[in-house]
Amino acid sequence: MLRTEDFDYHLPDELIASRPLAQRDASRMLVVHRSENRWEHRSFRDFPTFVNPTDLVILNNVRVARARFFSDDGRIEILRLHAVTPHDWVCMVRPGKRMRPGHSITIGGRTGTVTAVAEDGTRHLHFEQPPDDQQHGHLPLPHYMNRGDDDEDEERYQTVYARRDRSDAVAAPTAGLHFTPEILASLPHTSITLHVGAGTFQPVKADVITDHVMHSEQYEVSPEAAAAIESTQRRIAIGTTVTRVLEHCAATHGTVTPHRGSTSIFIHPPWTFRRTDALLTNFHLPKSTLFMLVCAMGGTDLLKAAYADAVAQRYRFYSYGDCMLIL
Repeated sequence: MLRTEDFDYHLPDELIASRPLAQRDASRMLVVHRSENRWEHRSFRDFPTFVNPTDLVILNNVRVARARFFSDDGRIEILRLHAVTPHDWVCMVRPGKRMRPGHSITIGGRTGTVTAVAEDGTRHLHFEQPPDDQQHGHLPLPHYMNRGDDDEDEERYQTVYARRDRSDAVAAPTAGLHFTPEILASLPHTSITLHVGAGTFQPVKADVITDHVMHSEQYEVSPEAAAAIESTQRRIAIGTTVTRVLEHCAATHGTVTPHRGSTSIFIHPPWTFRRTDALLTNFHLPKSTLFMLVCAMGGTDLLKAAYADAVAQRYRFYSYGDCMLIL
């Protein structure tokens, strides 16, 4: 029986990266060799040397929305999880006690009314005229950065390959933030889309990990991506979001097929990976579902030892931090 405490580790607050490096590809990269039970310290610029011509690098091309809003009086913070229509939003609200059905909130002079409160605490808001994302929306940086977004984040909290026809994720697929156009062009790659939701930051409150209720996220796989994924020799997932899509498809369909769907897959030890052969990922929060996923990939003991060394070597952690390649 695996307990949440089994996936804890010590992280000094000063190692949490609140700003990106000056250059995207300048991050450090801890490379974990599973078969040899060892790791080495490299730079992300070395990543292409670990990719063979017959491999396939799989990216999540989602774009982060300006989905965080504040009431005009500054007392209420809203995170738009989903726009059912431009006028009807599903939101997380802080603080939520005042936001009961019938309560109104004004953002940029435009008033929304709470029409319902769901069992999970999310609010449904209706606007006669919705606030303008560009004028009043903010990029939803994780709260552990302890700051609001600014002009630098407008570029750096998006991947260089993020799609431009839609922007509805509330968190970045952060493993992809290290790529430059030049590095990407040198690699065999394809893209899927997983619309990252706020559940990616949801803490595991259950003592036993199997009691945790996993969040659901929408994804899309194109015919071109499915064909490439199924025909390659080794699949290198860029981030846990890609891994979740690949493993969900393998678990539910047997193969990766072109379709749209949703996944609430919870990957933790023990897990047999069927479509993910290697993983590039950032460093994840203690006791989080994402740290459990990488422990399933690399082995809990090996990953905890590697994380401890990353702390000792003063790696930068979380969204704007350094990365790890698990081979």
